[in-house]
Amino acid sequence: MQELVDGIGGWVWGPVTIALLVGTGLYLTIRLRFIQLFRMWLSLRIASGADAEQQKEGDLSQFGALTLALSAAIGNGNIAGVATAIALGGPGAVLWMWVTALVGMATVYASTTLALAFRHHDPERGYVGGPMYYIELGLGPRWKPMAKMFAFCAILAAFGTGNMVEANSVADTLEFSLRDIIGYTATDNSVFSVKLAIGLVYAGLVWLVIVGGVKRIGLVVSRLVPLMFLVYVGSALVVLVINADAVPRAFALIVSDAFSGTAAVGGFTGASVMAAIQFGVARGVFSNEAGLGTTPMAMAAARTAEPVRAGLVAMNGPLFDTLIVCTITALVIITTGVWQTGVSGSELTTMAFNSAVPDLGKLAVTVSLLFFSFSSVLGWSYYGDRGTGYLFGEAAILKYRRLFCLLLPIGAVMKLELIWGLCDIANGLMAIPNLIAILLLSPLVVRMTRRYFGMT
Repeated sequence: MQELVDGIGGWVWGPVTIALLVGTGLYLTIRLRFIQLFRMWLSLRIASGADAEQQKEGDLSQFGALTLALSAAIGNGNIAGVATAIALGGPGAVLWMWVTALVGMATVYASTTLALAFRHHDPERGYVGGPMYYIELGLGPRWKPMAKMFAFCAILAAFGTGNMVEANSVADTLEFSLRDIIGYTATDNSVFSVKLAIGLVYAGLVWLVIVGGVKRIGLVVSRLVPLMFLVYVGSALVVLVINADAVPRAFALIVSDAFSGTAAVGGFTGASVMAAIQFGVARGVFSNEAGLGTTPMAMAAARTAEPVRAGLVAMNGPLFDTLIVCTITALVIITTGVWQTGVSGSELTTMAFNSAVPDLGKLAVTVSLLFFSFSSVLGWSYYGDRGTGYLFGEAAILKYRRLFCLLLPIGAVMKLELIWGLCDIANGLMAIPNLIAILLLSPLVVRMTRRYFGMT
């Protein structure tokens, strides 16, 4: 079964999907006249509230909607995902993560602009929008099966990527930390019991937030995301200051290996250019979610009457998530030299921090992982919530939230190799209909953008 899932996942995330992701972003970048570069300062001003508008229709502030999108994006992918990309694709994979993020900013802008253009107000669920709505309403009723496919895959991904995978990472990390602190002798039964207890507590905390709907989720993540960003980036900068002389060499290695591949060295088995591209793009998308269609679901709740403004705010997501947080993680791993050990995932990131700042490095990664994971679970719970509401109506949402929390302790104690593979497939099957819709509706995005900026 695992081999079948891995084979399907390899096909879904093969050259066609990679070309579609990067190609769509590149196409939009050109059509929108490099909006992510020339309008970046304006987008930051709007996100910060310095350029506020008077009319405010929506459930969350634009900053709150952005942090909701970032809460799901900044998660395990920023710690384990970057490490996995480097472990499998070499340092060159980082450059392809950058490319994915840069062109992905245009994709996120376009998808969010469409989400606001076709959102509507539901008396029970508030402001709702996202790919399923602009597929159905923008392309027409005959495209509704594709909208349903997106919503269904969003629910599956929420249960996997945003639930069981995150709970498992937290349970593994905390169980190992408690073993160090308390010093108990680990047995299969004791490990299971500790992880189950962690999963139950985790589920309770998540339930207290998501039962309050988007406004309570937005309130929590708008405070949590800036805090976890400062904690993690601050800790990583300490490591980079210690290894400052290795930073220029790390950048040079990233660029050179992206086009030449990485030779086998130490415990690293080597990687081709294609492996660097494949793992860089796949982990980049897993990290910033550009093209998946998740960000527009969050931004649809923003208090704004102008779709373009929401689009400008949303394109900051890949900037903060990948071009800043993931880059810093990559530099820590490369400058410390641990990428050559053959270790992968969060263990590799922890090893990198700990090699520079013993014990404190491990603590920084552990605390950051807990922050990242909790915020990611909250964000993904909302995406599954939106998919459930679209497919099954308001009556099904409470049942979905209960099931979502029930799966957290299950994920905490399971072996998740199969779940990881299914998550990759679900994410890919979200991206494909979303990208097709964005391409077909891109003339509308271009017209709206030109009208807003008074362009000819």
